[in-house]
Amino acid sequence: MGVFGALNAAVSGLSAQAFALENISGNIANAATVGYKRLDTSFSDLVGGGKGAQPGQIAGTVSANSRATNGLQGDLQQSQVDTYMGINGGGYFVVQGKAGEVDGRTIFSGNDLYTRRGDFEVDKEGRLVNGAGYYLMGQPIDPVTKNVSGSVPQIITIDNSVIPAVTTDRIRYEGNLPTTPQTSNQLGGGDELLDATLTKASTGAAPDAAAAGQTVGVDAINAADEVAFLNTSIAGEAITVYNSSGTPVNVQMRWAKTFEDNGTQPDTWSLYYLSDSAATGANPKWTKVSDAQFDSSAGNGGQMLVPANDAMTITGLAVDGEVVGDMTLDFGTGALTQFSDSNGSAKISKLTQNGYPSGDLAGISISEAGRLVASYSNGRTRELHEISLVSFSGEAWLERVDGGAFEVTPESGEPIAGAQGRIVGKRLESSNTDIADEFSKLIVTQQAYSANTRIVSSGDQMLQEAINMIR
Repeated sequence: MGVFGALNAAVSGLSAQAFALENISGNIANAATVGYKRLDTSFSDLVGGGKGAQPGQIAGTVSANSRATNGLQGDLQQSQVDTYMGINGGGYFVVQGKAGEVDGRTIFSGNDLYTRRGDFEVDKEGRLVNGAGYYLMGQPIDPVTKNVSGSVPQIITIDNSVIPAVTTDRIRYEGNLPTTPQTSNQLGGGDELLDATLTKASTGAAPDAAAAGQTVGVDAINAADEVAFLNTSIAGEAITVYNSSGTPVNVQMRWAKTFEDNGTQPDTWSLYYLSDSAATGANPKWTKVSDAQFDSSAGNGGQMLVPANDAMTITGLAVDGEVVGDMTLDFGTGALTQFSDSNGSAKISKLTQNGYPSGDLAGISISEAGRLVASYSNGRTRELHEISLVSFSGEAWLERVDGGAFEVTPESGEPIAGAQGRIVGKRLESSNTDIADEFSKLIVTQQAYSANTRIVSSGDQMLQEAINMIR
């Protein structure tokens, strides 16, 4: 049986090396496949002969088995597509395959699969599908709390509806007003205070009550008095706010110093905004918001005393007929000051507002937190879904299916929510096949196959010799 045993072993060797060649060829063929995990080959010897002591055993045959490399990551390559994504570290995307269409709408298999292939793009139905035809799954994000809603991944569908406009109701205003404003009047040798001729009498209204010796700013500046007003005030910058229909409204502001600290009363400033740029004659053009007072004493120099709550209210804000509504002007705690400034101008460090116009969906991207983020034409962004990542206790035992996806097996265990890996946007994981390494394996496999054929040839010659003895 020695010659026949040798032939049997050689044939098993040929079969095993052919199996290895098949894996090598598959690896090389998929060297450019996104997210591909190569298959290595493991060889196991099958012992021949009887049981007992080692001298009683003889060389046996060989078997070949595939060994998965699911846990070996490929290189992450840069991409220009915003919806492409790769996993840096362990983990798998949760996907489902397409089962068909009903009335032009995609229906799904309902069977969760797992993949590292991240070349996802948005289809006509607003779903993210990769190059193998698998649809990405995730969990929706609550737009108010920014937390994930629910615990079960679902097919991601991107809502491309218009986001409505939000009316501005708060302006954050921080900065410094100069102790001595360099107005046109002051630069010409005059007083830096608001022109004393600008009183409420110009509008037919009664003046505010004032402390002794204090000049109070007027409630409105008529168009006819605008030149005097501009010459005795300084710019407070401008900001665009939005009304309920999303119409942009430009709010221009100016500060006028209306009282100089006399030892008993603090410095006082009045804030105005341009309410009607087309006003003429006796019609109001600039409207007063409110007064602000600052302590210029050594112990608390430059700090705002009034308003005590660090905020002013603009009642019924309207500019050129566009009504915005009531608005809070928030200065922040100690964020609006009065300190000496060589330029004599207002230095505004923060001027923001909380409204925005309506906007159309402009694009989709992946955040560093692994969330799907929508960008809109109005400059806003919104987190839509958190992309699900899962891991497995026995990922090497996942069963391969077409398109670089895997199915759960009893040996792999059930998916575990969360993974150590991190999703990276605009990246694609390349195949973990090393061409140079595969060609080295190819040479070894070819030599082993050739050597086994020599065993078959030698065994055939020996059998011929045995037959010739009978003749």
